[in-house]
Formats: sequence, structure tokens, C-alpha cells
Amino acid sequence: MRKIVHIDMDAFYASVEQRDDPQLRAKPVVVAWRGNRSVVCAASYEARKFGVHSAMPAVRAEHLCPNATFLPPDFPRYRAVSRQVRDIFRRHTDLIEPLSLDEAYLDVTLNKMGLPTATRVARTIREQIRTELQLTASAGVAPNKFLAKIASDWKKPDGLFVIQPDEVDSFLISLPVGRVPGVGKVTEEKLQGLGVQTIGDLRRLELATLERRFGRYGVRLYELARGVDESAVVPDRPTKSISAEDTFEHDVPLAETEPMIRRLAELTWAASRKESRVARTVVLKLKTAEFKILTRSHTPSSPPSSCEELTAIALSLRERVALGPQQRFRLVGVGVSNFLDSEDISAQPPLFS
Repeated sequence: MRKIVHIDMDAFYASVEQRDDPQLRAKPVVVAWRGNRSVVCAASYEARKFGVHSAMPAVRAEHLCPNATFLPPDFPRYRAVSRQVRDIFRRHTDLIEPLSLDEAYLDVTLNKMGLPTATRVARTIREQIRTELQLTASAGVAPNKFLAKIASDWKKPDGLFVIQPDEVDSFLISLPVGRVPGVGKVTEEKLQGLGVQTIGDLRRLELATLERRFGRYGVRLYELARGVDESAVVPDRPTKSISAEDTFEHDVPLAETEPMIRRLAELTWAASRKESRVARTVVLKLKTAEFKILTRSHTPSSPPSSCEELTAIALSLRERVALGPQQRFRLVGVGVSNFLDSEDISAQPPLFS
């Protein structure tokens, strides 16, 4: 049986800003570019009390918390702090799977320091982060990744929660089904149509029913409802792509997609800045009213260096869609792919594309 720890830094970007500027401590801080089309990258817990959260439009955050301090994100600084956190992890295990700059899975079935339990490992890591970096982290300890991630969110911020193997059933059964990874709004609505509100309800559905309604993901739902997750912690799994997409309330012509493209480009840019690697290719995805999916991509000679540049490329890709002004679209998405290390980017000759 594995011993998995999920570490999630608390309000990471905002906490780094508060740590580095004592005048911001205990005050609402929002990390976001200013502007009508910007979105929140992070919000301190003081700002969250007003309803501010990540991915919210920045103008909405200003309305909810007008006294907050708004700061543009400083991703090079956040990446540097993330490397320091990662160095602390390595004292305990080499089996580290980063999910972003601010969270990671650790397999501590065997740990380097010879600590007797995974709980002790998690507690020690949190103490080291607090003492050495003056930041706080929440941790979840469980027999697998699925449960550990749920546990780390259980006592946020600055919390530690442990799910023992013999507690899995009692812990899961009353949880809302929306806590299952991959169950978004659409899947949740489909499950509710089957009478499923909690994970306990999900357990009552037969495997054949879930497979028929959800395909291969139905098997995954069946397993997770029973606390089964055999996925291993995979160190340094490279990111292949990052994207954000949304469905329009009503089908719209191509000319009216600009506001959504701008908002999705902002979300994609913010998410890509959590990576230590750099994306070179910009992708625009469209779904027609007839459910036909179109993609257009562009790889510039150098990677997009700002959100504005990424947005400009995404908008220019619309010009390569020639379906006529009568065509209507139901979904749009903006993504980046073709990730390379920063060192590899700088080493490329000018004509590389």
C-alpha cells in the first residue's frame, strides 16, 4: 500500500507578495493584471472573505473588494520560490510529481529521513516550509493520489488532514459527487439525472450503467467512488498542453467571439506561467453549431512573451477560419503547447520554427 502526500501551498502567489512586503500582511491582496479583460491569478485569504477567487474577472474582484491591493503577477519570483519548496521535498523523497508551481504529489512509502509515518513526513515538510520560507502549506495524507488531493483541501489554509486506509469508506460516502476529479458541471448534471448527489449514491450505480453513460471514464468513476486509484506518482511528468475553453450560452458568429477569446487567453496565459517550461505554439479551438471541431495553430519564431502577444496570436488565428459569416459557433478555446525548457528556447537558432 502506497503512502501519498499531496502538498498545496496556501494562496501561493498572494502569500509570496505578503511575505516580501510586510505592509501587505493580514490585508486583502489580489494578484492580477488590471484591465477590463483581466482575470485573478490568486487571492489572499483576506480577499477570499469578500468572495474573490482565482479565475474571476479582475473587475468583479475590484467590485467585491475595492480596498484590496492589486499586484501584477511576478512569475519569475514565484518560480524561484517554487524551486525552494521543491528542494525541501527532495530531502524526503525523489518521487515527486509537480502539478503546478504551488502543488505536488509525493510518494513517501519509503522516505529518505526514515520517519516512521507519512503523517510525520507531511508535518515535517510543512514545518520546514514555514521556518525556512515563511510560507504556509496544507497537506493531505492518504493511500493514493485521489484521496490525498481531497485531504489537502480539507483543512485549508495551513492544515494537515490524514485519511487512514480503514477510514476511506466512511470518509467518501457522504462527499458531494462534484469532489471527484473530472466531474465538472456537465458531468455532475448528468449524474444528478441518475439520482446521484453524493459519492455514496454513485456507488449504487452498476459498472455497466456508468460505462454505458460515460464510456471509459465511467470505469474511473466506479473505481474512485470506492477509493480505488492505482495511478503512481510520476516524477517530472512533462506538460504537453494547457488550454481553457467555454461554451456560449447561444451560438454566435465568428465576429462575436473576440471577448471570449480574450478572456480564455488570459486564463491560459496565467496557467502557463505556473510551468517552469515555456510554450511555443498557440492553438485556437472552435466548435460549430453542428458540433464540428476546428483547430488552428501558430508557432512564432519566439514564444509569446506576454498575455497581450498570446491574445493577438489567438485572435489572428480566427482569420484562418473561412466558413462564411452565416456560420455559428457554440464553443471556443485557447491553448498553448509544444513546451520546451527555457534553456532550450534560448539556444535555438533564429530560423528555428
